Parts: sequence; structure tokens; C-alpha cells
Amino acid sequence: MQTVAERSSSTRPGPAADTGTRPCVVLVVSNLEFGGTQRQVVELANNMDASRYHVHVCSLSPYVPLADRLQDRGRRLHVLHKRFKFDFSVVSRLARLLRNVKADVVHGFLFDADIAARLAARRARTKVVIGSERNTDYHLKRRQKIADRLTRRYVHAIIANSHAGARFHQRTLGHDPARYRVVPNGVDTEHFAPADGSAVRGELGIPTGDFVIGMFASFKPQKNHAMLFRAAGLLRRRITDFKLLLVGDELHRGLHGSSAYKERMAELIDRLGLGGQCVVAGNQDDVRRFYGACDVTVLPSRHEGTPNVLLESMACGVPVVATNLADNARIVPHDKLGFLVTLDDDRTMADQLLTLRNDRARRADIAAAAREWVVREFSTKRLAQRTQDVYDELLASRATT
Repeated sequence: MQTVAERSSSTRPGPAADTGTRPCVVLVVSNLEFGGTQRQVVELANNMDASRYHVHVCSLSPYVPLADRLQDRGRRLHVLHKRFKFDFSVVSRLARLLRNVKADVVHGFLFDADIAARLAARRARTKVVIGSERNTDYHLKRRQKIADRLTRRYVHAIIANSHAGARFHQRTLGHDPARYRVVPNGVDTEHFAPADGSAVRGELGIPTGDFVIGMFASFKPQKNHAMLFRAAGLLRRRITDFKLLLVGDELHRGLHGSSAYKERMAELIDRLGLGGQCVVAGNQDDVRRFYGACDVTVLPSRHEGTPNVLLESMACGVPVVATNLADNARIVPHDKLGFLVTLDDDRTMADQLLTLRNDRARRADIAAAAREWVVREFSTKRLAQRTQDVYDELLASRATT
């Protein structure tokens, strides 16, 4: 496993792109909702070198709120509506798009888009087909494993955003280890930068002196909000001048049980008596403003790839406390750029939060060092460069076969 440190309202592809001598890449994603993978697709499209590649984005859902952030969306975004779970017509429509834009590379993100991209690329005779792994330690259904097995011969490489994700994918699905490349996520360090959050605190009714603990995550079981709430219950035995700022909401149409999960978390908040501590901000078009309102952010996930929110928080100069899993230790060196805790170790999380609350000088030092680290290693420019290097490598290898 190698480390590589337009919106169209119609489902019909638009006119063929004038790509000149540049290879054409099509990034295919299930949707463009407010999710980490979807943000990375937009960032990748926006930051790839236009002199080297011409990039299109294809969403298999008309739900595309993040499309507003895609540069030149009117020409580069294509919506091919997958009307129901097993709408196989999307494969022929995607193949038509690939032929129309003369795609050299198709790169699928999220499982259904990944499989559709493989099948469509086969029909369109696209030179390079790339899959993705964005997470770890989740459950794959039997039909998903069968779909992967039937289409794996069509994929030339799999880009994982973490070493843990690459190992999980290889262990679970049995692809050749030589197919994997690891490209960590990137964050726009000009957009995500330290800022005064007093105005946001005022809008949310948070007292000026309160210690604000942020959690930026969709309401889905993977994110493990319960650990934060339990740790906050322990913290409240020692201090009361803190708030939990919750940014994010359930998934579109309550997918993957997120509606029921959100209800359970609301019940837990009530049971722990944390209603007065919680400020629920929901989904936000510009989460950057809300990082500035936090003194620290928490990510108690049960499994992750490369979490965008850790990079975003650190880029904004806000220290992080996260569970020690996947590649988090590569992103957040413990006790230097933030703190890592064992999954569901509520007491240690509460202790680390109290340490950061009581030592402002140390908090400031960690924040400055974390910002410098992300700018150097995890910018969107680095993301695009590393991904382009993979595309270059695969196109070159296909040219010789």
C-alpha cells in the first residue's frame, strides 16, 4: 500500500468538453450532501492543476447542496439521477457521459458510485478506473461484497484516505495489495484559518466566558456522540461554565438510521441533564465560522478514514481531542498537536478537556503548532498534487500495456 505523500439539471450529458491535450477526469460520487467525502470531491476538483487535467464531477443524486462550492459548476457538474437503489439505467447514462467528455480517468467515491463507475467505464472503454476507500471497520452487506467481486477486474487502483482504510479494504474484499494508494484528505487552509468567533457566540447565545467544546459531525452511529455526552456529564461535576456546540444534522432522508440515532442522542442528553449545556446548530453552509467559536473540538468516532473535521479544526487554530483509531495518530501527534483517547474512555476525555480549559497558554501553543502542521502537510493543494501523481502513474502504466 503506497503513500502518495456544472451543474446540469438534466440527467442527459451536456456537450462534449474541449479538453485539448489534457487528460479528462470524471469524479463520480453518490451525492453532494454535507459530508466529508463530498467536500473532498469538491476540493479535489477545485484544486487540480487545470493545465494538467480537465475535471468533471458527476453526482448520482439531485441532492447537491455542496455544488455551490464547485468552481465552474455550470460546465463541470453533471447530475445523473439514480431514481432507486437498483436503478441500473444509471450505468448506461454514466457510460454515455464518459464517452461524451472523452474521459481518460474515472474515479468513484462511495460504494454505489464506485460500482457504477466501474461498469460504466467498462462500457465506455475508459483507460483508467479508480475506486476509493474513505472509512474503516464498517459492515459490508453480502450483496456489496458480491458486487465488488463481480466488478473488481475493471478497477486499476484504489485510493484510500488512510492506511487503516487501505488495510481494512484489502482485508475485507481481498484486492491485490499492489492496487492501493494512500492519499490523505486535504483542507483549504486559506478558508479554514483562525478567526474571532465572538459574533457566532453572540448569535447562539453563548456567554463570553464559557468554555466551548465543539463537535462537527452528522448524526450517525459512527460518530459516537454518546461518548462526548457521557464525558460532559463527568465534566459537569467539576465545572459548569461550558457549552457543547453541535454542528451537523441527520443524513438526507434519514439514511442509514440517522433519524433514529439522533432521537436516541436527544434522549441521552435529557437523561444526563445536559440540555442547558447543548447548543444545536444543525447543518451549516459555512462551518468555518463555527470553529472560531470553539475553544476545543471533539471527535469520538468509532471508525474513520482521515477525518476532515480534525484537519479543519487544527487549521482554524482550535485544539482537538479525538479517539485513537485509524490514522488519527498520524494526523494528531498526541500531546503535541492535540490529544487522543481510547474509544469510550469517557473519564480520560473529560480529563483532557479540563486540562485544555484550565491551561490557556498550553492551548494556544497547541493551536499554533497544529495550524502550522496542517498548512504544511494537509492542504488541498497537497491533496490535489498527490492525487494527480496517482493519475499520472496509472495513465503512464496503461499507455505501455
